[in-house]
Amino acid sequence: MIERVGVIGCGLMGSGIAQISAAAGFDTVVREVDDDRLAHGLSSIARFLDKGVERGKLNEAERDAIVGRIRGTTALEDLSDVDVVIEAVVEDINVKKELFQALDEVLPVEVIRCSNTSSLSVTELAASSAHPQRFIGLHFFNPVPLMEVVEVIPALTTAPEITSRVVELAKLLGKTPVVASDRPGFIVNRLLVPFLLDAVRALEDGTGTKEDIDAGMKLGCGHPMGPFELLDFVGLDTTFYVANIMYDEFREPRFAPPPLLKRMVAAGRLGRKAGRGFYDYE
Repeated sequence: MIERVGVIGCGLMGSGIAQISAAAGFDTVVREVDDDRLAHGLSSIARFLDKGVERGKLNEAERDAIVGRIRGTTALEDLSDVDVVIEAVVEDINVKKELFQALDEVLPVEVIRCSNTSSLSVTELAASSAHPQRFIGLHFFNPVPLMEVVEVIPALTTAPEITSRVVELAKLLGKTPVVASDRPGFIVNRLLVPFLLDAVRALEDGTGTKEDIDAGMKLGCGHPMGPFELLDFVGLDTTFYVANIMYDEFREPRFAPPPLLKRMVAAGRLGRKAGRGFYDYE
């Protein structure tokens, strides 16, 4: 039975995962590498919950209860009594491998190890752990508290009962789990990334302006955001990074980042987080 959840990383994704964990009633320990990053992440959770109170989504007592179930730390050792740990650090396979190797020194054998990777091989990550049969991918989407779906990705080594338990955990967290095979992009990015890249190619060859392409997909296909709005929201560098991983795996032209995307990343036009991408946010 899962009662305590550990989250590693309190950035954009980690703070959201910690928040929904606490909101689901789990005692939650979230770990960051230093006090400043930890404080920033916990403040993000508090701000999100405060907005929920202002909008009538929850009351002050519910907000306080959620915050009360979250404990921040900078020590991996403080995760030693959790039942499941969810890693949400930078999307770098070497960083993640080193982390899970360090976790083997502090986690009991029975703890379920999850990675929030969006594009890396779950099987390769599992191989870095001393207990690959208890390792699985659990890919949330941004913003975590609002997006309903989560991808559950078993490694080749994952025990079937671990997959079942993580699917149930996803439901308890208020998400709809979809089980994906361990292939680059999993389900969502496997379909989404080529769509975004094709939108950039359409802009490059003059099919339409970014505004008209966005309007066409929103009004013609019912998408909540156009492809260029979505690229700016996700981050052009993130899409470029995932596309390269997928192209390296499949060697199909549809996964190859178009030249315009490469140039914009090189210029630092990364989207909303940089103040400018396909649109200007400054």
